[in-house]
Amino acid sequence: MPMVTYVLPDDSEHAVDVPCGQTIMDGSVRNNLPGIVAECGGSCSCATCHVYVDPDSQELFDEMTDEERELLEFADGAQANSRLSCQLIVTAECDGVRVTVSAANG
Repeated sequence: MPMVTYVLPDDSEHAVDVPCGQTIMDGSVRNNLPGIVAECGGSCSCATCHVYVDPDSQELFDEMTDEERELLEFADGAQANSRLSCQLIVTAECDGVRVTVSAANG
């Protein structure tokens, strides 16, 4: 099972196993990690699961959809490596991925 490291807004790091087929958001929510609010439950409509994907890991995920891109345009603190964690599906190649949770999610 791939291990994903979440860097939380307080700079603490939590490495958790996330089953293939689940999202980065699922991994956080199912492990009760603070920071990813996921108000919409993963339907790509709220941007409260905003994360920053390490540059070395970006190619492991599908391209951003227009819907995700539009939501991130209005997200506080959006950067070039911003993604919505509900759109990042974990595969076996994701073992070792690091994401930083945006402090603006709450």
